[in-house]
Amino acid sequence: MDGIDAAVVEIHRRGRTRTIKALGFVTVPYPAGVRKRLLDVTKNLNSLSRLSEISALNFTIGEHFAAAALKAMRQSGLTPGQIDLIGSHGQTVGHFPQAGVSSTLQLGEPAVIAHRTGVTTVADFRPADIAVGGEGAPLTPYVHYLLFRHGRKSRAIHNLGGISNLTYIPAGGSLQDVIAFDTGPGNVVIDEVCRRTTGGKKALDRGGRMARRGRVREELLRDLLRHPFFSRRPPKSTGREEFGAAYVAALMRKAKGLGIAPLDLLATVTAFTARSIGEAYRRFVLRLGRIDEIYFAGGGRKNRTLMEMLAKELGFAKVSVVEEVGLDGDALEAQAFALLADEAVEGAAANLSRVTGAEREVVLGKIVPGRNYLGVKLKSSKFNVQR
Repeated sequence: MDGIDAAVVEIHRRGRTRTIKALGFVTVPYPAGVRKRLLDVTKNLNSLSRLSEISALNFTIGEHFAAAALKAMRQSGLTPGQIDLIGSHGQTVGHFPQAGVSSTLQLGEPAVIAHRTGVTTVADFRPADIAVGGEGAPLTPYVHYLLFRHGRKSRAIHNLGGISNLTYIPAGGSLQDVIAFDTGPGNVVIDEVCRRTTGGKKALDRGGRMARRGRVREELLRDLLRHPFFSRRPPKSTGREEFGAAYVAALMRKAKGLGIAPLDLLATVTAFTARSIGEAYRRFVLRLGRIDEIYFAGGGRKNRTLMEMLAKELGFAKVSVVEEVGLDGDALEAQAFALLADEAVEGAAANLSRVTGAEREVVLGKIVPGRNYLGVKLKSSKFNVQR
């Protein structure tokens, strides 16, 4: 919830192969007031009094998304008339795959984006998977397979966003061989602890410099790793509902009771992210075969303390960042949803049922026409699964 990532890409298709040519990328921070409203909503989703605020935020975020898209176009030297599609993931404020009625909620009204930019917009990708019994996440493994698969090397692509998730692609494997799931917190707990321990002065531990000055408290770390999410077998996904503000508030109370200093707490929750990731690979991936390379993307890869901890946890593989294979770790998630938008108008199913737990593969996303709609060629009128 720090800001909006907007990438401009040119997509080339050849059979099952996709290549992405990056034309531009911007990150547009949310205004402080908007970010506070988003965080407040995630803390109070169960309150009916929040309904009008959620509705208003949906349109407000849509305006900010449209502005970010237009800014990315300008910085790329392009006009809206030169853009075929916008793929918009939306801002997640609620994800409940294990509830009585599975659901997910992303804000950022696509009708606003399509109207302000004039560009046909594909959005709301997750509900289609949930509708056929899936968790609606993770969805990027489809893209990871298209971009990272290798004939001789088994690779994992690991996103360190607020929530951490991995995609494992065995050497020479097919889409049906891909394993992917959320491993637990990425930056979300670290950032919230940093914000609380600094009285709101710092939103994140930049570079992991504060955690580096602390000492990992193993007794608290062992307790944190007992959370039932970590032992649950995939398919699985999570979010702030399990590891958000309420979770951190309880964690802070426990740390205070144990007399743990702020820097030690930051070191411990950083180790918590690293250890939970290492455990995820050992429990659910390594038993399937070797892992030659793990490439990290997302903001967490800039936390040097976290990456050093991960290198120790993941000593069974080469650990690097996606820049090594020619991609931008900041832009990759935005680029992925551009590609998913392209797959939608091609009529290609883009969820992996083995990954999400869905009954079958389906086309993801809802198409909202822009002024250029007649120029968008829907190549599959029946929207059949294409494998």
